[in-house]
Amino acid sequence: MPRSTPEIPNASMADIAFLMLIFFLVTTTIANDRGLSIQLPPIPPPNQEDVKIPEHNMFKIQINSSDALLVEGNPLSDISGLKEDIKKFVLNRGFDPLSSDSPEKAIVSYKTDRGTSHRKFIEILDIIQGAYYDIYADQAGVTNKRFREAASDLTDPANKQIYDKGRAGIPMSVSIAEPTKVGN
Repeated sequence: MPRSTPEIPNASMADIAFLMLIFFLVTTTIANDRGLSIQLPPIPPPNQEDVKIPEHNMFKIQINSSDALLVEGNPLSDISGLKEDIKKFVLNRGFDPLSSDSPEKAIVSYKTDRGTSHRKFIEILDIIQGAYYDIYADQAGVTNKRFREAASDLTDPANKQIYDKGRAGIPMSVSIAEPTKVGN
């Protein structure tokens, strides 16, 4: 008498695979990338006229598609002094007639090409913001690190006081222009 080979029942395999698929879809968390935390200006009213800003109140930084830096119209290969240049420009208070009239009127203009690397864009943006944080920390009489800690938790009254003292009279006026096409 020939022996029959045992069979494994597989009728419910599709159901099990479907249930496992649903389980993994429901339990998987998707990373939530936050992006850059930059406060955008409010949308201007439609009938607002363009304001002409004097050239001496703008500190211009440009990066081309080859990541070459142009600061105030001059090529810059060493960025180690850029933060100090920005601080000097913002805090000029009219002493140098070729520089900003006051911290309230000082604007740091930042423009890139579409081919500029992400790393270079962020590196220069960090320097710009770091210069402002240095100014705020000096004005508040604390270290840069302490000022940033205070700015991250404004629910604490002591932190709010440090933040308000540092930011008093000095807005972070950074104009990030829309990138131009590569090479233009």
